[in-house]
Amino acid sequence: QVQLVESGGGSVQAGDSLRLSCTASGRTLSRYAIGWFRQAPGKGREFVAAISWPGSTTLYADSVKGRFTISRDNAENTAFLQMNSLKPEDTAAYYCATRSRAYGSGSSRIAEEYDSWGQGTQVTVSS
Repeated sequence: QVQLVESGGGSVQAGDSLRLSCTASGRTLSRYAIGWFRQAPGKGREFVAAISWPGSTTLYADSVKGRFTISRDNAENTAFLQMNSLKPEDTAAYYCATRSRAYGSGSSRIAEEYDSWGQGTQVTVSS
């Protein structure tokens, strides 16, 4: 249904900023809520942030609240995750995903409600 590609990951130092992008192909992101999740080695998939369609409502994990900002450019069919004040604990593979429209267009922190996932982009934060 939706093909997603993340980009913008890399290796940075604590306190630095990074901006991740998620671009859709084959289908637009119209009517889809978008979520960002991350997974570190030995840990399960963790919710990071989500944004509704068309973008009026956002959700954030407590661990990133105040540091990360999710946004979307609907004309460019792209979602973003601006990450500021990065910490070593943020090190993980980051994935964007679209929420199944069966659940509506609102944002959600429940991973099981998302049905299309990107390949992931690695973020490594060193002290």
